[in-house]
Amino acid sequence: MFAGLPELGISNGEDLKETLTNCTEPLKAIDQFQMENGILLPTLQSALPFLDLHGTPRLEFHQSVFDELREKLMERVATIAEGKDEDRYIKLEELLEKSFPLVKMPSIQPIVMQVLKHLPKVPEKKLKQVMADKELYKVCSVEVKRQIWQDNQALFGDEVSPLLKQYIVEKEAALFSSDLSILHNFFSPSPKTRRQGEVVLKLTQMIGKNVKLYDMVLQFLRTLFLRTRNVHYCTLRAELLMSLHDLDVSEICSVDPCHKFSWCLDACIREKFVDAKRARELQGFLDGVKKGQEQVLGDLSMILCDPFACNTLVLSTVRNLQELLSQDALPRDSPDLLLLLRMLSLGQGAWDMIDSQVFKEPRMDLEVVTRFLPAVMSIVVDDYTFTVEQKLPSEEKTSLTYPTTLPETFSRYIQENRVACEIGLYYVLHIAKQRNKNALQRLLPALVDTYNDMAFGDIFLHLLTGHLTLLSDEFGSEEFCTAVFDNFLLTSFSSKENVHRHCLRLLNHLQQKVLASYMETVMKTLEPPKQQLYRKLSFYNI
Repeated sequence: MFAGLPELGISNGEDLKETLTNCTEPLKAIDQFQMENGILLPTLQSALPFLDLHGTPRLEFHQSVFDELREKLMERVATIAEGKDEDRYIKLEELLEKSFPLVKMPSIQPIVMQVLKHLPKVPEKKLKQVMADKELYKVCSVEVKRQIWQDNQALFGDEVSPLLKQYIVEKEAALFSSDLSILHNFFSPSPKTRRQGEVVLKLTQMIGKNVKLYDMVLQFLRTLFLRTRNVHYCTLRAELLMSLHDLDVSEICSVDPCHKFSWCLDACIREKFVDAKRARELQGFLDGVKKGQEQVLGDLSMILCDPFACNTLVLSTVRNLQELLSQDALPRDSPDLLLLLRMLSLGQGAWDMIDSQVFKEPRMDLEVVTRFLPAVMSIVVDDYTFTVEQKLPSEEKTSLTYPTTLPETFSRYIQENRVACEIGLYYVLHIAKQRNKNALQRLLPALVDTYNDMAFGDIFLHLLTGHLTLLSDEFGSEEFCTAVFDNFLLTSFSSKENVHRHCLRLLNHLQQKVLASYMETVMKTLEPPKQQLYRKLSFYNI
């Protein structure tokens, strides 16, 4: 406990033991020991007997003095470090040399840790000693750990790994939340609110202003994204940069070439729309990638692959299409729309680009603009025509029936092109938000076969189930239940466990609305996996 005292010429318990063993007059030896090792203040000696008269033990007195001096010294260390003296760090290093031998003493350890914390460059020998001792490593400040981590990537990886796992678990838990709502879904929290999450704050603190550690975290995220294809790592990459931006960490923001692009995109995500002014700014960043700097496209693509960015881009695309319809204009005539497609394409190609290390913008399929989007617009026109027809006086109505088939171009492109598929899926969400039952029944069967089974991904199913709550009364009709479950969700539930879970989430929310006979059939179909949601649903259904 008192290791290190002899090294500094201070007597410890062993010295006292030896003195008492070899002396002939123990009381005199104790007095001498107290005189030599007590507080060296002449005026104090005459005052100590008064404490004895008050029954105050000498230990209590010395401990209170020690605690007070320790606090004063720690304050003085902070003052020296924050001062302007050129030799301030020399003073701290001298203090470190004197105090470090006592680092294992619990009463002295806080002082040593305070000195280490305020040294911008701790001597390497001391860093190695701290790193080698698990207890010291555990109690040292994050400022000291940063100096250790920057030259020990494996150790830093061990610290960061649990946080990255926690982040993914939290995102996936949000997608499978039992609360279904169009108002409070996965994309509802603002960017600033998301950056207050525990993992982002901890990572931001661990990185501090250290560019090397920031680069390490980005490399971890790229590697994990490549290994898992999990797009939530892309979200974390963007959130981390913007968290550092919020704290004005210019040391990192100024050297990350994606900073201004992310800042602009973050504003769009906050508004859930890319306006014309910001579209020009974003285009300027993309067009400004110079020859020899193409590698930045890998990071830009990862930022655009973030589901929150993708959500904003596709919502803006759908809104843009509506505006074009009202203006009788074609998709190819809209520069803003073409930019949105360009960014979607870059984001959707992130994994391929980072995997191949070929940093080149993917070529956009022009037929998405000239054939697929017009097909989407024709579906919108079908809806509009049918709605207008229904509002006409009975004598003016024709025998127009709602179309049940889709343009072949639409079906083919959502199967073959990922950007087209993303737009198609969001169009389905758009019509669900409008409570357009007819269009939904027409479109859902087409989603059974989509590019890379995107329609059965967790993000889309999370949004779709939330949007379907707007049509809860329609689930009293067998026709609508058949369209949603038989013609779409139940086509893949047996091979995709996540679809099974989303079905149960939806049924749990709509159990009082779904046609009773159909509910019974669906429950039997979904039986048995022993899942909590299924048990909860069965309990409610009794």
